[in-house]
Amino acid sequence: MSLNAISRSIPGSLGQHVLIDGRFHIATDEPVAVGGDGTGPAPHELLPAAIASCVSTTLAMYARTKRWDLGEVVVEVDYDHTSRPRRCEIAISIEQPLTPDQIAQLQKVAAACPVRRAIEHGIEFHEHLEVASPISHAAR
Repeated sequence: MSLNAISRSIPGSLGQHVLIDGRFHIATDEPVAVGGDGTGPAPHELLPAAIASCVSTTLAMYARTKRWDLGEVVVEVDYDHTSRPRRCEIAISIEQPLTPDQIAQLQKVAAACPVRRAIEHGIEFHEHLEVASPISHAAR
């Protein structure tokens, strides 16, 4: 099973309308400082958001199977997109008290979030560019 996202540019801007799995719509844009309108998150800002929500959801799903009451789970991801290699600091806060064994298990579960695993194991990219009507050499 694959997941799908389609991004359509907003002509005259750096904004994008993104359709995720044919069901969900989000918008991205670039900050004004780099020529965007600042109407939405920049695409690279979605990566730490995906990691944070994935870790939180993975923890909630696991806790549900164990019938553990975690209360509110807050996951903060600080993504340094300028470092080489890129770096993520992940801080997890759980409202309810837990035993040391529960904490150890939840740390393993958090590290197994699917978004994090995809990044850690690497991703292959294959691009295909189609142009409606290529300009001939004579027309240049």
